[in-house]
Amino acid sequence: MSELEALIFDVDGTLADTERDGHRVAFNAAFADAGLDWHWSVPLYGQLLSVTGGKERIAEYLRVHQPDFRCTEPLDEFIKGLHRRKTEHFVRIMGAGDIPLRSGVLRLLCEARDAGLRLAIATTTTLENVEALLSAAPQPGLMDWFEVIAAGDVVPNKKPAPDIYELVLRQLGLSPSACIAFEDSDNGVRSALAAGLNALVVTVSSYTTAQDFSGAALVVDQLGEPDQPAKAMVGKLAGRGCVDLDLLRALHQSVFPSGSK
Repeated sequence: MSELEALIFDVDGTLADTERDGHRVAFNAAFADAGLDWHWSVPLYGQLLSVTGGKERIAEYLRVHQPDFRCTEPLDEFIKGLHRRKTEHFVRIMGAGDIPLRSGVLRLLCEARDAGLRLAIATTTTLENVEALLSAAPQPGLMDWFEVIAAGDVVPNKKPAPDIYELVLRQLGLSPSACIAFEDSDNGVRSALAAGLNALVVTVSSYTTAQDFSGAALVVDQLGEPDQPAKAMVGKLAGRGCVDLDLLRALHQSVFPSGSK
């Protein structure tokens, strides 16, 4: 059978629930810095999350909600500057330690590392944001655990295009059948599946509970801890209270049985 060799993680909503109280707050702070009266409410930000990438999200907001907006510099440069300021605010928010890793994330990363599995990240967020999140985690040096971190604008097309996952697979030197991917959104699911990552686990987040995760092998509310059990929405936990390596190996074997490549 095809052997499981690596776990590939999305970041926002997957490693940590960063969208509502992290990115959204940082965007609003950047708007205030720029003297703009824009405010992204919790529901509005949920709508904007259908667009992947922060700069792309600002552009979509302008197109739909501020069609008459004009600025004195080229619009692309204005958006880039606004996004840089937003990133600074996000790094500050994460540095305060108020947004922890999601339940079961650190446990599973430790299990995978101890078992010799390779770890990677495939995300549309910036490398600075990834570093801010992982640096605030209780495990020192967590960022160094990830052999490959593909983040931000390193590929031409962001999720739901498969580009970011295809880049990670190339850098790992692995086929999709050697990996399990972890996502939290429909855009992420489409991206992973398009890259051939059919062994796909979804941990739904605060903004994605009603989205379509068709094609995912397992959908849970969280990875879970012994005292905080996970709940399966699609697939089965096989009597376990959390998503652990034994469960992942069984899931991987069911998706990529003997003879798969």
